[in-house]
Amino acid sequence: MSSTKAQSPAPKSPTTPAPKSPTPGPASSTAVVHDPLSGAHWAEQGLPEEDEEDGDSTVGSDVESSTASISSSILHYRTINGRTYHSDSVTDGEYWGPNDEKANEVLDIFHHAMTICLDGRLFDAPLPENPENALDVGTGTGLWAIDFADQFPNCTVTGTDISPIQPSWVPPNVRFEIDDYNKEWTYKSDHFDFIHARWLTATVKDWYAFYKEAYRCCKPGGYMEHMDASGTIKSDDGSVTKAHALAQWGPVWQAAGKKIGCELDLHSTDLMQNAMKEAGFVDIVSKDYKVPLSPWSNDPKTKELGLFIRAMTTQDLQGSLQFMWGNIMGWTKEEISIYIKHFERELKNPDLHGYFIYRLVYAQKPLDA
Repeated sequence: MSSTKAQSPAPKSPTTPAPKSPTPGPASSTAVVHDPLSGAHWAEQGLPEEDEEDGDSTVGSDVESSTASISSSILHYRTINGRTYHSDSVTDGEYWGPNDEKANEVLDIFHHAMTICLDGRLFDAPLPENPENALDVGTGTGLWAIDFADQFPNCTVTGTDISPIQPSWVPPNVRFEIDDYNKEWTYKSDHFDFIHARWLTATVKDWYAFYKEAYRCCKPGGYMEHMDASGTIKSDDGSVTKAHALAQWGPVWQAAGKKIGCELDLHSTDLMQNAMKEAGFVDIVSKDYKVPLSPWSNDPKTKELGLFIRAMTTQDLQGSLQFMWGNIMGWTKEEISIYIKHFERELKNPDLHGYFIYRLVYAQKPLDA
């Protein structure tokens, strides 16, 4: 994949069409990192000009605990600008995402999008035919854990999260627990055949400690799999430049991560692979999946994936940004709102071929461990 040098910002969000790219090329780990522009920059741009409606329809807009019981303290959520966040009684960490109904719909759309990305698969690790115990850390609304339990009805599947937002009607082999994976894990050593993690960006303080806990709890011969993005939005044809709101997502996101003590650039330094190796995992396999932000591709599968990713992204941009952009980076509500308008407008432009890289890494705990 070719990289393009950063260009100077233009006074308005650019609209000059770039050559259309019918399908995304092979995924690459090369990233062009720009310095983050301030919120004041977007306030100076003002609101973008309104486009006529393009007519394009987007798709879809008893919990148990191993570390804490479901009580009024857990259900007493924090509120920021009318949105609810996890209870401070569960963890002393700061999680950037809301946990209300609107935010949960984002998680559900994301699960479906990742299933499309993996051609219907829930994982890539070469698991045994009959795993006995599986753990889904950061399970969110629990859809992955539920689908995995349906696929392996004889496997006990545990999903953990810091908010009790999972459904109560689930397969009999699923249970959900309140747990903070940034603390020492409460599970027995050498227990799980499979430990799964996905989209934990900006939530893990120490990735090396995280993978060491996973290694300890993984059964010898068992697997750990983690899939995540670094937030950097790229384009192969240079259609997304530094002046675009799309290109600024990664730099601002990663700058905010550093302020809260979370390393968000998991790709450029091969952090996932290196931390797994240091924990003791072997036979490490890494795969990069190119995930478009909108349906700009001519390839049917990639186009469908872009539809769902755009639906997920635009479902709750305000909720996604108000903590990291506002509370952490100090942007005003007006600056965030203007940035969102530019971002949404660019997502509707079929000539901007932006995409994320989602990296999937799996590895095995040695049989003689």
